[in-house]
Amino acid sequence: MAVWEFGQAVRRWRDRVSPDVVGLPVGGRRRASGLRREELAALAGISADYLTRLEQGRATSPSMQVVEALARGLRLSDTERGLLFELAGHAAPGPDVVPSRITPSIQRLLDRLTNTPVAVYDATWTLVVANAPYDALMGETSTLRGLDRNAVWRNLVGPPNRVVHTPEERAELQAGQVADLRVTASRYPADRALHRLVAALTAHSERFAELWDSGVPYPPAGTSKRKTIDHPAVGRITLDCDVLVVATDDVRIMMYTAEPGSEDADRLALAIVLGTQSLVG
Repeated sequence: MAVWEFGQAVRRWRDRVSPDVVGLPVGGRRRASGLRREELAALAGISADYLTRLEQGRATSPSMQVVEALARGLRLSDTERGLLFELAGHAAPGPDVVPSRITPSIQRLLDRLTNTPVAVYDATWTLVVANAPYDALMGETSTLRGLDRNAVWRNLVGPPNRVVHTPEERAELQAGQVADLRVTASRYPADRALHRLVAALTAHSERFAELWDSGVPYPPAGTSKRKTIDHPAVGRITLDCDVLVVATDDVRIMMYTAEPGSEDADRLALAIVLGTQSLVG
């Protein structure tokens, strides 16, 4: 791996990204117009110490997931993203690997939803990115690591999230996610990370093994459903949860909204204010 070149490229691209472009506050004294190291680290879901070692050429072999997350946080073009993978010693993910790319068009959509809780999942239901309102509503996601970033794992093994489910709703959700994951596995049979996920779920969840082997089909994931979130500061909020499937990029965009003027809309607005204030502070 071109260790030094990789670190220099990350540093150079970090310096050119204005905080407001990635939804961060610009206030306070800044020595440069670009992102601070800890800001990019938070965007990529890695520690600031690890990013420091990467930039200084003291860390080797960043995973493909880390490279993809850095490319996303740095808002790299397709050509730059390919170069970053090359410098890290990887080939850019091909069509046989589950994509986790946030394309410029998807990013523009996310940039227009700054007051709406939004999360993007790949086709395995692994969290790619969540915005600040989503974290304010559902809890901080940047600290989630490994399998805990996968929604199928969290709904079958844990830890739980803030959504309140009846036993029937939980059973339906689990069946739908497993069926969707089975379709993904058939579409990307060579994806090793997907194989590891299925093996881990099978080993830790009898329910998953039962659903996986049943082969029961389920409607596509692009559906709308009302969900109740038990927020620690404002209480229960009932919202519309829409999941939009971007077919060409094979990602799922989950959005939470409330009927304008309703009590739930007021609670959601308060949860976002409280959460984003604490995130900034």
